Amino acid sequence: MSEIVYPPVIAAAKAMFRLLDLRIRVEGAEHIPASGGAVIACNHVSYLDFIFCGLGAQPARRLVRFMAKQEVFAHPISGPLMRGMHHIPVDRSAGLASYREALAALRRGEVVGVFPEATISRSFTIKELKSGAARLAAAAKVPLIPMTVWGTQRLWTKGRPRTLTRRHLPITVLTGEPLAPAATRDHDAVTDALRERLSALLDRAQREYPDRPAGPEDGWWQPAHLGGTAPTPQEAAAMDVRSPE
Repeated sequence: MSEIVYPPVIAAAKAMFRLLDLRIRVEGAEHIPASGGAVIACNHVSYLDFIFCGLGAQPARRLVRFMAKQEVFAHPISGPLMRGMHHIPVDRSAGLASYREALAALRRGEVVGVFPEATISRSFTIKELKSGAARLAAAAKVPLIPMTVWGTQRLWTKGRPRTLTRRHLPITVLTGEPLAPAATRDHDAVTDALRERLSALLDRAQREYPDRPAGPEDGWWQPAHLGGTAPTPQEAAAMDVRSPE
């Protein structure tokens, strides 16, 4: 597969990270196989998570093909880039086609990135997960790898203004031990186990994060259970019903 677009995009992203002096911590990349298919399942707190999730696979020298909503591919700027990097469009009204495309990529030995929460978590905790990641990994007989990102919400998240030029911001990317969905046909059980691992990784990332809110007005990016002013999971669920996107 031709990789004309992906390497320059990675180089540009890394140059921007250096320019902004982002304090990026990446751990656990040894859990990502050096070759062969794998599904990376990542939490979702920011519109930029796919960039940092992809960065988390860089120490393993793997390029991640992300499943993203069709609207991103229709955009005049992001669309050509997404197609050039061979990411996978998801049409929510015709999901079978994207599932088959992702499955084919896995069987070719690609790494596919999935956000099983489907939408950004306004509470900055792990939402209920869709079972698609477990089903994909089981069908392709590849490992299902949990990954969490934290700090990205401070750059750009749902309901907040973008602050893409913020400097010296800590960003955490943690990868955990893989699950083996092909060992069971119980996709719900695998999805529950994935949620537990994502929750544990995210809890660790949050508790070890070097920054704390500067005051009550800055507490929006901290989850409620850690003393922040982000919506509780129950409040966030109600907000998602009122405004799904």
